[in-house]
Amino acid sequence: QVQLVQSGGGLVQAGGSLRLSCTTSGRPSRSYDMCWFRQAPGKEREFVAAIYWSGDATYYADSVKGRFTISRDNTKNSLYLQMNSLKPEDTAVYYCAAKASTYNIGTYYRYLADSNYWGQGTQVTVSS
Repeated sequence: QVQLVQSGGGLVQAGGSLRLSCTTSGRPSRSYDMCWFRQAPGKEREFVAAIYWSGDATYYADSVKGRFTISRDNTKNSLYLQMNSLKPEDTAVYYCAAKASTYNIGTYYRYLADSNYWGQGTQVTVSS
């Protein structure tokens, strides 16, 4: 069993930055491909970014490409999302998630919507 505990988030003005963290426990994070999703009020859950188990590949939604950076530190069993140039439309609850790696660096990001493990969610609010 794997537990994901999130930290970070909060309220920031448009153009500002925030960093989200997600720490895994129970099993080493290096066994998992990991990602971030978000859900705004009244909207469906939306993919944000993904990272391969080794950190050698990342994948982003077009809406955040160039502004957000996903990274991980497997020595600390931690996942991060650095969010820069934030916009009001980035306002949402953000969730980290983990899925046992497919060990396919070309397609791993396609399967993360049905991740086995999810964090508790953290609110990000961007004011205009």
